[in-house]
Amino acid sequence: MAIITYHATVSGRVQGVFFRDCTRKKAWELELTGWVKNLPNGNVETVFSGPADSVEKMKEWLHEGSPHARVDEVTFDKVNEPTPFSYFEIVY
Repeated sequence: MAIITYHATVSGRVQGVFFRDCTRKKAWELELTGWVKNLPNGNVETVFSGPADSVEKMKEWLHEGSPHARVDEVTFDKVNEPTPFSYFEIVY
């Protein structure tokens, strides 16, 4: 099974609405590895790795986000060299 990695930046009202925690829970549910963090400009950045079907589900979920979030835009970049992570974590 091929592992793929994506880097994403999410903009909108995505800080202070449990976006990182919900992203981590969704990643765990989808058995993805990687990380998520807040950026100083108010966006959220995440990198996630796993099987293609799980990665696609995460990409779809990021357009909705946590229940109180308002996602305005999500940008994705496929990482050419998949990065091995042990688990999915919130980075501070």
